[in-house]
Amino acid sequence: TIFRIPHPRTQIFFPLFTLLEDAGFLPRIAYDLDSGFKKCSACGKQALTMCMGFGCNAAGVAGCRIIDSPRERLIAVITNSFVPCNGRFPTLISVITLFFAGSAGAGGDALRALLLTLALLLGVAMTFAASRLLSATLLRGEASSFTLELPPYRRPQIGRVIVRSVFDRTLFVLGRAAAVAAPAGLVIWLMANVTVGGETLLAVCSGALDP
Repeated sequence: TIFRIPHPRTQIFFPLFTLLEDAGFLPRIAYDLDSGFKKCSACGKQALTMCMGFGCNAAGVAGCRIIDSPRERLIAVITNSFVPCNGRFPTLISVITLFFAGSAGAGGDALRALLLTLALLLGVAMTFAASRLLSATLLRGEASSFTLELPPYRRPQIGRVIVRSVFDRTLFVLGRAAAVAAPAGLVIWLMANVTVGGETLLAVCSGALDP
């Protein structure tokens, strides 16, 4: 397909993400990473939106509303796209296979997995670096106080997890795809199939941009 539709990995990621949230793990992740984000003059809650960005950057940006400070919220919105979402994984794997691990032989799968993990870690490092840069330049300011009540560990309620992940996150991604990606894909498809003077509109546009 021309336009990207939500991959089944997204429908797997969000229930697992909600499962960790319901079990009480996610607030502890935010607490543990707060010191790192505070050194960047950002908020520890940004760790939660960053983790959500691995499933879908749009959902991660929407989740930035949990950050109270407008300055820190804007930093989280700007830097959320540094972590690769599920939709970028096929592109990352293709690039790794073509340029780095295409002829690795028997250890090719292990090498590809290692390089993909390094790419994910690079995305997290870039989030910290960009947050620090923005905090020191355009969005200068001090980190706000971070107060969080850690819930007890508890057994997740599977029914509530499924309902929350489907209605709060998965349907949001599907709605975004229907509202933005589908019309954009239709325009690209039309340009690739409508010919003018023996050339498609897409070829005409790319030829105009070629210089």
